[in-house]
Amino acid sequence: MSWEIDFLNAVQHLLRNEFLDVIMPFISALGNAGIFWILLTLVLLIIPKTRKTGLASAIALLIMLVTGNMIMKPLVARLRPFTVNTAIELLIPPPLDFSFPSGHTFASFASATAIMKSNRRFGIPALILAACIAFSRLYLYVHYPTDVFFGLIFGVLAGLAGCFLANRLAPRLHIS
Repeated sequence: MSWEIDFLNAVQHLLRNEFLDVIMPFISALGNAGIFWILLTLVLLIIPKTRKTGLASAIALLIMLVTGNMIMKPLVARLRPFTVNTAIELLIPPPLDFSFPSGHTFASFASATAIMKSNRRFGIPALILAACIAFSRLYLYVHYPTDVFFGLIFGVLAGLAGCFLANRLAPRLHIS
C-alpha cells in the first residue's frame, strides 16, 4: 500500500493546482451514485434507435451495483487513502463507504464500454469521460490506484457482459 500512497502524493505534488481543484470535484460529481450514466442510459432507452445500447448499459450498471457496491466493497472493506494520510486536505466531502473497487470508475467504464461496443460515435466520448472520472478519484485522494484500476477492469467486463446479455434479451423484448 505504501507505493499507492506515494503515487497519490506524487499526483498531489505534480498536478495539484487551482484550476484542477475546481474542475476535478465537478468531474467526479458526474459519477456520484452513477447519476450521469443512469440518466444517459434512460435517454438511450427512450430513443428507439439506441434502445439496445441503453439496455446494454442498464444491464452493465446493474451488474456493477450488485457485484461492486453490494458484494465487493463490504467484502474487501478497504479504508480510503485519506484515512491513512490524514494530512491531506480533501476538496470534496469524505465518502463514507469503502474504497475497493472505485464505484465511480466501475460504473463509468461499465456504461461507457456497453455504449462503445454498441455505438462507437457515442462510445468514444463516453470512454473519455469515464477516464476523466476515474482520474478525478485519484486527484481527489479518495481512491488508491488499485481501486481505480480494478474498477476499470471490472467495469469493462460488466460492459461486455451487458452487451452480451442485451443481445440475447433484445429479440425477446422486441428491441432491435
